[in-house]
Amino acid sequence: MKAYMFPGQGSQKKGMGDSLFDEFPQVTAKADQVLGYSIKELCLEDPDNLLGQTGHTQPALYTVSALMWMRHAADKNGEKPDFMAGHSLGEYNALFAAGAFDFETGLRLVRERGRLMALARGGGMAAIIGSEEEKIQDILRENNLTTLSLANYNSPLQIVISGPAGDIEKAEPVFKAAGVKHYRPLKVSAAFHSPYMKEAAEEFARFAGEFTFEEPRIPVIANVTARPHGKEDVRELLVAQITSPVRWTDTIRYLTGLGVTDFRQLGPGSVLTGLLRRIRTEEAELQKARENDPAPQAPDNILPTADNRPQVTEARPQPMDSTPPATGRITPENLGSRAFREEYNLKYAYLAGAMFRGIASKELVIAMGRAGMMGHLGTGGMKLNEIEDSIRDIQAGLDGKPCGMNLLHNYYDPDAEEKLVDLYLKYGIKYVEAAAYMQMTPGLVRYRLTGLHRENDGSIRTSHKVMGKISRPEVAEAFLSPAPERIVSKMLEEEKITREQADLSRKVPMADALCAEADSGGHTDGASAYALFPAIQRLCDDMMRKHGYEKQVFLGAAGGIGTPGSAAAAFVLGADFILTGSINQCTLEAGTSDLVKDMLQEMNVQDTDYAPAGDMFETGAKVQLLRKGVFFPARANKLYDLYRQYDSVHEIDEKTKKQLQEKYFKRSFDEIWEETETFFSQRDPEQIKRAEKSPKHKMALIFRWYFGHTARIASEGTEAEKVNFQVHTGPALGAFNQWVKGTGLENWRNRHVDRIAEKLMRETADLLNRRFEEMSGKKGYQK
Repeated sequence: MKAYMFPGQGSQKKGMGDSLFDEFPQVTAKADQVLGYSIKELCLEDPDNLLGQTGHTQPALYTVSALMWMRHAADKNGEKPDFMAGHSLGEYNALFAAGAFDFETGLRLVRERGRLMALARGGGMAAIIGSEEEKIQDILRENNLTTLSLANYNSPLQIVISGPAGDIEKAEPVFKAAGVKHYRPLKVSAAFHSPYMKEAAEEFARFAGEFTFEEPRIPVIANVTARPHGKEDVRELLVAQITSPVRWTDTIRYLTGLGVTDFRQLGPGSVLTGLLRRIRTEEAELQKARENDPAPQAPDNILPTADNRPQVTEARPQPMDSTPPATGRITPENLGSRAFREEYNLKYAYLAGAMFRGIASKELVIAMGRAGMMGHLGTGGMKLNEIEDSIRDIQAGLDGKPCGMNLLHNYYDPDAEEKLVDLYLKYGIKYVEAAAYMQMTPGLVRYRLTGLHRENDGSIRTSHKVMGKISRPEVAEAFLSPAPERIVSKMLEEEKITREQADLSRKVPMADALCAEADSGGHTDGASAYALFPAIQRLCDDMMRKHGYEKQVFLGAAGGIGTPGSAAAAFVLGADFILTGSINQCTLEAGTSDLVKDMLQEMNVQDTDYAPAGDMFETGAKVQLLRKGVFFPARANKLYDLYRQYDSVHEIDEKTKKQLQEKYFKRSFDEIWEETETFFSQRDPEQIKRAEKSPKHKMALIFRWYFGHTARIASEGTEAEKVNFQVHTGPALGAFNQWVKGTGLENWRNRHVDRIAEKLMRETADLLNRRFEEMSGKKGYQK
């Protein structure tokens, strides 16, 4: 595949454009009209030495690069690229070439952008060469240089910082004292691509609001996100670019990961061609250095493995391959179980969990799969046709790479669960995350046993892998047991499975993996990871011994994982893999509203609460959700208290009924019942029949309407009803927000699930290496 790249400011030179102005006289005349001066004279002669000034540089570069694209496009033999990208200003050329706007619109935008940036004063920038992002961030943090931020990620070892001019100057001796050899202040008048450009960005936003943008016909990678521009976000991302870093290294990584091998620069000079070579060279050198960099051996038995516990029929996969050898360091790739990674065909022992109503979206699943990890589509609350469409898109986007689906126990409608299993079998879905199960159901058993067979070598092979999410030992035991005999017998009688599958069902557990879920968002028992995980770990070994299974059941950890410290704790406990959830719902890929993401970005670890689960309302099962800025947890708990106290809505006192209808629901009980009746008459008519006989059940259905409504308005971002938003989340996101505060990831618009995952695994490995050094006495302890 091919990608075209357009350069940014710094590539200008006198004489650029040459014969292009005469080849495209009408375009040149339009540029002169918009700018009020001769663009040809400026570029070819520059009589007043204006070409180096931002207000003139940007329109000149945009025009010349646009003309170079037009010449290429006019060539009948000119090939169209698969992707486009531009460095800073060059992003405008990429969007023009992709059809997001016409030449004149782009020029007007660039002229205003250049004008506003030229007016900015008091800032500075400096290029740091030879140091990785983590080291630069550490130096800034440890020396309280909080006014400075990373502005351009040009290559892994060439990063530009931005901020007040005085602090840029003050930082030079600090960086050199820390061992940074190349610190070069740049000749600029402002702190470009930093929060100090906020006023310019706000004014540019007002200006850009006057224009209409089209969806790019060729995918254009945005500087802010290092991902393609979406259908509606061209304007927003161009505004954000003014205050956000240029993620050029990640742009090249992303395109390379998609299979792009042919990169071509269109525009003056060859800066981007040089950066491409630099990125490739530095990536290879850094990878080689990581592989060869020695680290002290960890203290004996620091990581619990099956080798340190009673043996079962087969040694339990080690959570980090082995304790770190004396000749190598822990790397992100060897965290967790090697056997798990090989079994699931993953680069990292890292999964993204399902979040209902498609919050764990198809885009999230695709991004994770392309990065060598696995995400699970959040099918709970989605219609069957929506799930089917998403499966098709995911399978097309991943081309055989692993992907998972959520199989959520449907407490009220077992038939819906069966239909979902039918869909998964139809599309050959190999991996499911089974959640909210208290016991095994016919649908789950059918999924598990379909395709079960014995290989020629006598081993038993399962075609469908189940990961059971659990927070209670009795539920874990159900997943660790063979399929219930009564369900197997009935399925055999109904010819839903074969005799061989029925016989083999006694020799395999219901799950290939368990995920011990502690204090997570959504369905949770609020368990402590430090108590839950070891208990489930021992149970796994006991059940292995009891049943004599051929293969070990993998055990992962979830809940509360949002920082390197929490991830490291999970791996030290012995987790074969980790699974994250809450931290992923505040990313660009998450399928919820921007308003919800804005709210989640501001939460801290104490900003959650528990409330009844709408899908299991009558049972009193709890979910954890956002408390800050909303009334939903308090209101949901009151509804459950009323349900327990009364047998019908008519028994509730008049004052409370008025409060519910006017404040909570903003409609009458009768109006809600009319909606509810319409809904269930199509989905599950038995519910209506039950309600006609039982006033208490009718009350439950009316109250359950509120749960569906509040989840829907949150997903849609209905600002007028913000206080009623139901947003499932856990404290891990609050911890994550604190971890990334002051970095580019503080703004959720810079967050991508795959980049978060890679950063978390990388820094977890680094943290463990430091801890091992400290505990081995090779390095003094530093707090």
